[in-house]
Amino acid sequence: MAVIYTEKEILGDALSTQKATTELFNQLSNECVHEDLRETLLDILEEEHEIQQDVFCMMHKKGLYPTPAAEESKVQQLKQQYKNCVK
Repeated sequence: MAVIYTEKEILGDALSTQKATTELFNQLSNECVHEDLRETLLDILEEEHEIQQDVFCMMHKKGLYPTPAAEESKVQQLKQQYKNCVK
């Protein structure tokens, strides 16, 4: 008997896979000694992040990954907090 997966299950699996993939490429690029290979890994990492974002946005639009709206004051507070961390 064939198992039928829901759209939410398929997209959720895709999102989990992309999260794991970006974690691995990030670790690889951080530990890479050869600069040319590191640049290639970073290029792939960027592409994988774009795919992850596409899957997330698709799930969010379809109501399969709801996220609560953030309070503007909290957004501004966090922006200020992290802005001070970067020079």
